[in-house]
Amino acid sequence: MSEPLWTSDELAAAMGGAASEPFAVDAVAFDSREVGPGALFFALTGELTDGHNFLDQAFASGAAGAVVSQPTDHPHILVGDTTVALENLARASRKRMGGVVIGVTGSVGKTGTKEALFECLDRAAPGLTHRSVKSYNNHTGVPLSLSRMPRETLYGVFEMGMNHAGELLALTHMVRPHIAIVTTIAPAHTEFFDSVEAIADAKGEIFQGLEPGGTAIVPFDSPYRERLIGAAQGHADKIVTFGLNDGADVRAIEVLPGQPGGTFVTAQIGADRTLSFTLSQPGDHWVANAMAVLAAVDAAGGDLEQAGLALAEMDGLAGRGARFKTAVDDGTALIIDESYNANPSSMCATLAVLAETRASRRLAVLGEMRELGDESDAYHAALAEPILGANVEALLLVGEGMAPLAGALEGRVELRHVADAAAARDALHMMLRAGDAVLIKGSNGVGLSRVVAALQGRA
Repeated sequence: MSEPLWTSDELAAAMGGAASEPFAVDAVAFDSREVGPGALFFALTGELTDGHNFLDQAFASGAAGAVVSQPTDHPHILVGDTTVALENLARASRKRMGGVVIGVTGSVGKTGTKEALFECLDRAAPGLTHRSVKSYNNHTGVPLSLSRMPRETLYGVFEMGMNHAGELLALTHMVRPHIAIVTTIAPAHTEFFDSVEAIADAKGEIFQGLEPGGTAIVPFDSPYRERLIGAAQGHADKIVTFGLNDGADVRAIEVLPGQPGGTFVTAQIGADRTLSFTLSQPGDHWVANAMAVLAAVDAAGGDLEQAGLALAEMDGLAGRGARFKTAVDDGTALIIDESYNANPSSMCATLAVLAETRASRRLAVLGEMRELGDESDAYHAALAEPILGANVEALLLVGEGMAPLAGALEGRVELRHVADAAAARDALHMMLRAGDAVLIKGSNGVGLSRVVAALQGRA
């Protein structure tokens, strides 16, 4: 039998706590709803909830042990602060890992890039590749993902996010990547930054955690390329650029429409290597992400041919490009699910994908983009031209923040503006026709995933 993820002795040593009794765990969770047999449950204490209130629920679900700061009758590790204990366990997990660690950040595309990297590396080393699940990329999600990493892992891929300066610095020092990727710099969380340049600087913090001899992977086509390269210098032994344009170290030299709905790509890797493959996902933004993935696989010493096969077979991610058909009168409509989040850059990228999608009619359900600060109205109004350029024939706008866009498009396209996701769900039900292609995208807080779920229930 394989070794457990953690024993109680290892847990106590890593976290500076005391074990109530011997036990072993095979998983780690801080949400009692995610606890299964053999899991370790962290009773985190927050402003609104206290994990200690869910201990009985966690053990009823099969938990083997818990990390607590209050005594309990359940098997446990007693510590002074459970959040600090989780961070300490994450550091212990990273310390015992002898493989290659890759960190991914960016304003757009970090989750998709992380998932693609996992698929590429896991195909060549099945069962020996570990990554962050979902979008666990913040001050609790990153240490949780690290603490779940099996001891025999060869490749670890970790997503790191931020919405304030300095947050990424703490995460990258915990992850200590051998390879660090910045996908894209774009206006996101601008409510908390003075400029997009400041966002680039905050994303560039990821390079400060690089291990000696590490590689920084930077978007060549970004207007902030030189800024990111400057952030990497002094921390990276090697800086690799990726993109679609001449001059990038890893670039797409041929991009052709593929079937069904994907893209055929020939990539040049360095001075003298090429790789041709089919990318299952459409859109130039996915081609650019794929170049970052190939750069990282190459830097990690991975198998590029296996990576190409993995990119061809990768399914769309829920909320980030997954496609499905929903039943309507006399047929079906195609739904493009981009409901997880949105900023001006990702809105434009996905509208371009909608423009290339074959359909009898193109619809867009767009939720407001949040955390854009004083420029929010301007950013929303600026979506008018990309929408018209995508030949969107019917538009459903969701949320008060979409008012400037509604004004900019008045009389130029069939348009409805509703208050929330519930109203959007009802309105879309009345609008759908057979043969439609529908893009659904908005900031996560708008809740357009509920619209998607309703459509999936109709299939």
